[in-house]
Amino acid sequence: MVEGYQEDLAYIHDVGFGAFSSESAPGLLEILRQKGIAKGLVVDLGCGSGIWAKALTQAGYDVLGIDISDAFIDLAKKKAPKANFQTASFLRVPIPECNAVTSIGECLNYQFDEHGLAEIQELFTRIYKTLKSGGVFIFDIAEPGYVSGTNPQKTYSEGQDWAILVEKEEDKSTNQLTRKMTIFRKIGNLYRRSEEIHRVQLYKSSEVAKELRKVGFKVRIIRGYGEFRFRNAQVGFIATKA
Repeated sequence: MVEGYQEDLAYIHDVGFGAFSSESAPGLLEILRQKGIAKGLVVDLGCGSGIWAKALTQAGYDVLGIDISDAFIDLAKKKAPKANFQTASFLRVPIPECNAVTSIGECLNYQFDEHGLAEIQELFTRIYKTLKSGGVFIFDIAEPGYVSGTNPQKTYSEGQDWAILVEKEEDKSTNQLTRKMTIFRKIGNLYRRSEEIHRVQLYKSSEVAKELRKVGFKVRIIRGYGEFRFRNAQVGFIATKA
């Protein structure tokens, strides 16, 4: 198991890159309401710093957030104190009976615990069994073709007390994306430097939809959560248990 999202990167992701979760929240809440799920337990796999969990608790839902990063869980507990959180791999953690499961921000692609479609289908089977009748699994993934243009691609972002250089490279033969990150965070009067490498397995939406249907889900593929639209090579799923 590869550790990811240590303290400084978790902080930067929260303050600098939390817009995906916050802007997705209204559309996600609307999907839940459309499915007749106005209350009950929502299990959030790959909960990150708790932005979506906070929106859920504010809307009256019970929440269990699961993430492999201790640093993310520490942030989430402060951001969404009404939710419950657990540090674990969502591929292995027991999932309790619930009304809905969510996984926002391409979490299923990350290879902190190495896996492929076989392990993904096992997860789908466990989720299907734990969802109540009419329950829903909402998530998004990254697809092949994620890096457009120059490959590798370098980007630089900065905030008031942080900066990050990211190099993204997509291996077309294995459909694996590698992100190499050099991280700077201001601590006192100095900047602390760290590095992380994340590997992301890219899955085709047709393959994922096929695995969902195998275990009994009714599947709808979406290109955004409500008014919030996905970037290129990103796709979402609404998988409903009959």
